[in-house]
Amino acid sequence: MLDTKPSREDVGPDQVLCEFCTAKCCRYFALPIETPTEFADFEFIRWYLLHDRASVFKDDDVWYLLVHTTCKHLRADNMCGIYETRPQICRDYTTDACEYDDDWCYEKYFETPEQIWEYAEATMPRRPGQSLRSPKPPELPILS
Repeated sequence: MLDTKPSREDVGPDQVLCEFCTAKCCRYFALPIETPTEFADFEFIRWYLLHDRASVFKDDDVWYLLVHTTCKHLRADNMCGIYETRPQICRDYTTDACEYDDDWCYEKYFETPEQIWEYAEATMPRRPGQSLRSPKPPELPILS
C-alpha cells in the first residue's frame, strides 16, 4: 500500500486499483427501498434514520437505505480476508465505476429524521390540517 493515492488514470493496467484504495465498497451496503408516496412511507424512512449509522439516498429515481458498516472480513490493509471464498456479489463487483475517486454525489441524501421529515412536508400534498408535526400547543393563560 502506498502513502499517496494515485489517480485512477495513473494506475497501470498491470496493477490492481484495490491495492491503492481505502475499501469504501466494504464499509457500507445499500438496499433499494420502495419510493415513498405517502406520509406513512416517510415515517418508515424516519424510523430508519433514528438508527445509528443509517442514511437514505435517492439516485436515478431509486431510493436506498444505506447502512454504514464494515465487512467483518476486511483486513487492516484494506484487502479482503476471504477473497477466495467471498460472496458472489463481491465477485461480480468491478472497479470500473467504483467509489475510488471520491465522487459520491446523490440526487437526495438524508442523514437525520428531521431532514426526511422536512422533505416530506415540503414535497407531499396534504389535506387541510394534515401535518407530520405535532399540533401547536394552546397558548398559556395570562395570569393577572
